[in-house]
Amino acid sequence: MLNVRDLHVRYGRSVAALHGVDLAVPDDGVLAVLGSNGAGKSTLLRTISGTLKLHRGVVTRGEVRLGETRIDRLDPAAIVRLGVVGVPEGRQIFTRMSVDENLRAGGIAVSPERRAKARKRVHELFPVLGERARQRAGLLSGGEQQMLAIGRALMSTPQVLLLDEPSLGLAPKVVEQISGIIREIHAQGTSVVLVEQNAVMALNVADHAVVLEVGTVALAGPSDELSRSEDVQRLYLGGHAETQVAEAAAGPRKHFLSRWGG
Repeated sequence: MLNVRDLHVRYGRSVAALHGVDLAVPDDGVLAVLGSNGAGKSTLLRTISGTLKLHRGVVTRGEVRLGETRIDRLDPAAIVRLGVVGVPEGRQIFTRMSVDENLRAGGIAVSPERRAKARKRVHELFPVLGERARQRAGLLSGGEQQMLAIGRALMSTPQVLLLDEPSLGLAPKVVEQISGIIREIHAQGTSVVLVEQNAVMALNVADHAVVLEVGTVALAGPSDELSRSEDVQRLYLGGHAETQVAEAAAGPRKHFLSRWGG
């Protein structure tokens, strides 16, 4: 579905952010991207989404392809039309607009039929957005704003959804809800690239994962294998990977199903 090949990115003339990054997002799969601050996670998402130039970054070598189409040279709007849509860190919803106006903005480039179908899907995933359709978005809780940001992205019916730190600043129970929602989005046929510092949540949700260190891929493989890696346990899981991931695997699904009536 989405392939990044030998990607090199720099900012300005001297700041090298990515060095030879290779990764692949399988059809209908979830890829987690882990790494500390400054590892290159946001740069990777900016390159995929076409927003790198807005941050004065440039691809110096390599490419990003969606199927057979090279997308790293396209503008953000063209990439969205091809089916790659991002949810930025910090939600960045339109706070003065209503919930429904935010959703309509997300679906502005699709046909009325697709928009109606997408809205139905969003309301099934997030009933609260239907209940508060006329409410000003800025009055929603942090978790509800994150749901709105994801719902707005889904309104364009993406093939690939890019999520940048969706658990940031949220309470543990809300993180469980978001985890369950990502699982459901994946189950419905949308590929997901999940950038997260919450490694337990990310490895539980994802099928495969990569670990970035100083702009390079340090580790890559199935998420259950990486959760058992000594390096990942030491750096990201506090040395208790199997217990934490097992608890997370039960928690999000149980909470998600009880919250949404499963």
